[in-house]
Amino acid sequence: MQRRFITKSVLLGAFFALVMALPVGQAFAQGSTTSALSGTVVDEKGEGLPGATVIAIHEPTGSRYGASTRGDGRYNIVNMRVGGPYKVTVSFVGYKESVQSGISLTLASEIRQNFKLELNQAQLEEVKVVASRSSVINSGRTGAATTVSNSSITTLPTLNRSLGDFARLDPRANGLNFAGRNALFNNVTVDGAFFNNAFALSPTIGGQAGASPISVDAIDQFQVLIAPYDVRQGMATGANINVVTKSGTNDWTGSAYYFGTNENQVGNKIGDAVSQYGKFQRGQFGGRIGGAIIKNKLFIFGSFEQELQTLSNAARGWRPTESLRRLPLPLQRRLRVCPLITSGAPD
Repeated sequence: MQRRFITKSVLLGAFFALVMALPVGQAFAQGSTTSALSGTVVDEKGEGLPGATVIAIHEPTGSRYGASTRGDGRYNIVNMRVGGPYKVTVSFVGYKESVQSGISLTLASEIRQNFKLELNQAQLEEVKVVASRSSVINSGRTGAATTVSNSSITTLPTLNRSLGDFARLDPRANGLNFAGRNALFNNVTVDGAFFNNAFALSPTIGGQAGASPISVDAIDQFQVLIAPYDVRQGMATGANINVVTKSGTNDWTGSAYYFGTNENQVGNKIGDAVSQYGKFQRGQFGGRIGGAIIKNKLFIFGSFEQELQTLSNAARGWRPTESLRRLPLPLQRRLRVCPLITSGAPD
């Protein structure tokens, strides 16, 4: 009996030691927050060059990523920062250096960039670079996904400045409901951390108050995935909404904003029915700032947003038009409590 107890204790201790040895990101969070770059480096005859050096530099921050080509000339650089632009330099002994700029990486995707090197002895006026990008359907994709870039977030109009406004770019979306599945079954991650409502009262944190889980100004890119088969994407029978935030760059940048509305900016008439809203005031303000503490090494980014709302205790009342007064009284009462006609509480 004592030997069995000791055996169980040893096994249990070994299990906990194995769990604690796992990386924190693997043990407690899921989701991909990075990108990857791959491709081939060949010579003039189209044969792969083994041992060529590939260096990718994230120009806004100076972050460097590197790899060497394998025996067949292929290379892979993983765990790269999303966005760009990147400057990629390929070099090999006896060949001219090849440089490609303006490369932008997409969240949780692998971009292919191929290079063809020319012999250094040849006197050429220019170096030709042959590059190609992955098509929509490729071996690097892990399911049907829609990626919303930072340029789309910056330029597209938004009504509520919320994640749901831009998630509608996915053709399967109805608000935060995807492919007919309720939003409560989604999995929302921000930089790999879960941002779900633990009590399942709303799709995201802050949903009960009508607030967005994160300021739109702080989002760099996000991705909507339906039924992904990537082992890093899971924990949902609805959609996986994978968000990555911005960070500082070598240049200090920032913004400040205010958006407001009140009862005078809301329509109050549908056909012959007129409804007067009670007084209310809603304002949303915030800002962001980011930059480098130590250039090319240490960066800082901060974002703040707050929404204030003031509502009156009662609506101003409901005034039926002349045509509605001709209807039977029970029908008038039904029209009065219809949410499409009045926002005030019925008597």
